[in-house]
This record gives sequence, C-alpha cells and structure tokens, in this order.
Amino acid sequence: MARRYDSRTTIFSPEGRLYQVEYAMEAISHAGTCVGILTKHGVVLGAEKKVTSKLLEATATPEKMYKIDHHIAVAVAGITSDANILVNYNRLTAQRYLYAYQNPTPVEYLVRSLCDLKQGYTQMGGLRPFGVSFLFAGWDELYGFQLYQSDPSGNYGGYKATAIGQGHQRAQGILKTDWKEDLSLEDASKLALKVLSKTMDSTTLSHDKLEFSHLTLNPRGKVQWHLFTPTELDALIKSTELKKDDDE
Repeated sequence: MARRYDSRTTIFSPEGRLYQVEYAMEAISHAGTCVGILTKHGVVLGAEKKVTSKLLEATATPEKMYKIDHHIAVAVAGITSDANILVNYNRLTAQRYLYAYQNPTPVEYLVRSLCDLKQGYTQMGGLRPFGVSFLFAGWDELYGFQLYQSDPSGNYGGYKATAIGQGHQRAQGILKTDWKEDLSLEDASKLALKVLSKTMDSTTLSHDKLEFSHLTLNPRGKVQWHLFTPTELDALIKSTELKKDDDE
C-alpha cells in the first residue's frame, strides 16, 4: 500500500502518513548515536563516530558536532551532506540576527527558524526532506542553558536529556532511569559515555570512535563551547572504567 503514496512528499496516505518523511527518519536511525544531557552547569553532547574504513585518514575537524555561534552548538545524526547545508544556514541566521539586533540569537529562535525550513521541504513538490536530526545545546539570558531536538518533519522540542540515531530507543531508556535534576557536568559526561557504551556497535571505547563537548559558562560568565581532545576523551573513558563487555 505504501508504494502508491510514497512517490511524492506532498501526498498523504489514507492513514494520514507522509511516507517520505518517515523514510528520512529511517535514514537517521542508521546513523551513529548522539546524546544530549542538560544540567544546571551546562550541556553535554556526546556522539558515536562511524569508522567506515581503517584506511580513512582521520581529520582534525569534528564530523558530528558543529559550533553555530559562541553560545550555540549542535550534534547531528543522519546524512552529513544534508547537515552541512543546514549548519551553514544556521550560522547565517545567527549572524543576521546579531547584525540586525546587536544581540546574540535566542536559542529557540534559531531552532524554530531551522525547523521552518525543514518543514517547507515536506510540503513542496520536487523536494525531499533533509535526512538529518539535530541536538541543539545553547545558552541565552532569558532561559539559561537549553537542549533541543529537531527531526526531518520540522518538529522540535526541549529536553532535559535525549538521544538520536541508531540506538536512540535504548539510550532513552537509560536516560529515563539515570538522569537526575542535580547532575554535575562530570556526572553528565559519565552518563553520556555510559549510554554510548550500551548503544555502540564496537566492542571497546576509544577516542577515535567518540566525540564529546561541553557548553558552559567560564568564571567570567561568558559562554564557551569546548570540544574534547583525544587525551581528554581517554581520561574520561579511563575514569568511568567502562567496557562494552559490561553490557548485560
């Protein structure tokens, strides 16, 4: 039945479903898991990097996390080329807002702007939905630290902890059990690492398979986004003493 209604993004099935949007979400479910955890002291983002070949040369630039502005960063799961287009759109939107109003972009304004664009690609013929989901980590003067998730349909929501990608269902179960209101930034990092250890395909944790970052306030009250170095990732893994063998 689906084949009669999945040739266009603008055609609803008799059950009220848009199959092309569902297919885009299915593409995301094959991507590496990304985890976001909100605390009173900042936001933790963690992601699994899919190593497709041992012959692939490692790059210094992150492949799962991007800085949008000094106070906003994202983690992505899905088609990387789609993510690059949307990240550039986000950066341009942030700078336009700063130029027009001389103030940093409110986090939800940026999320809503991106989701409006993504929703448009589900409503016009000749276009396909973007096959990528985002986790937004940000801070603004109105609401403080914030964590948002958006999907290809253009929907978004604020979360205290969430996950996207291949193992998101199992990750959500762990987060529901272990997340606490008073988590420190260090404990949130360990929880994110625990979640990834349970959802990754590989048998061991190592810095070349992970990306981690913190969005926090420095002692002077300025927002800073810090991407973990390989040395810092190895130290985090060692401190938690997590092994894939402990799955069950």
